[in-house]
Amino acid sequence: MSDDRSAIGNMDVTRRPSPVTGFYTLFYKEWLRFWKVSVQTILAPVLTALLFLLVFSHTLRSHVEPFPGVSYSAFLVPGLAMMSVLQNAFANSSSSLMQSKMTGNIIFVLLPPLSHREFFLAYLLAAAARGLVVGAGVFAATVWFVDLQFAHPLWAIAFALAGSGIMGALGIIAGIHSEKVDELAVFQNFIILPLTFLSGVFYSIHSLPPFWQGLSHLNPIFYMIDGFRYGFFGHADVSPFLSLAIVGACFFALSLLTLWLLKTGYKLRH
Repeated sequence: MSDDRSAIGNMDVTRRPSPVTGFYTLFYKEWLRFWKVSVQTILAPVLTALLFLLVFSHTLRSHVEPFPGVSYSAFLVPGLAMMSVLQNAFANSSSSLMQSKMTGNIIFVLLPPLSHREFFLAYLLAAAARGLVVGAGVFAATVWFVDLQFAHPLWAIAFALAGSGIMGALGIIAGIHSEKVDELAVFQNFIILPLTFLSGVFYSIHSLPPFWQGLSHLNPIFYMIDGFRYGFFGHADVSPFLSLAIVGACFFALSLLTLWLLKTGYKLRH
């Protein structure tokens, strides 16, 4: 009898789930959510960025030279890629939570014994993954048209990771806060879209009047775009160290806010 109890005890120990099982399952679910409809979630934004490149480079390349020795077409590509990363990272986490709340299946995410940290990391990493996949797709589509440099690739990677993390966390906050699609559209149309389009994607802020240059420095997305572009050309409108410090501080603050919202169950459990 003692041997049987020992065997049962050993069997229970061996079958005990791994601490990362819940996190991995939720992350894999979020990955499949956008990967299964990749024509819509990946190919469509890549095509949009390609159209931006073709239209703007055709009309402005003979009139604009943002950095010495850098063509306008080459200048555009990192900005468009980073813009795609940011917008899609935000869209992934925000739309996932919004749809789960509207359909009621959010309960199946809340019932399992997942900690708020696992919940946060799963949604954050899935959002970053979608953003980075779309960004890579933009480069794959534009490399045939533009000869790009890679002066400091580690800087580009750092800003891509930090930027996608920021927008993934902001998307979680927007998805938690929003009760209707209209409320989520406010985040997208009145916050994310203006900030990305006015962040230096299509121009260098040194071409702006002093007032608008100062205003651009209040836009955190400007530092993501500028730092990411520095990784390609070795030129930037502000120091990449300052940009990385600001971007890192924004990511830290948004992560703390998101973790607090998840821990308290704000608009999820109450």
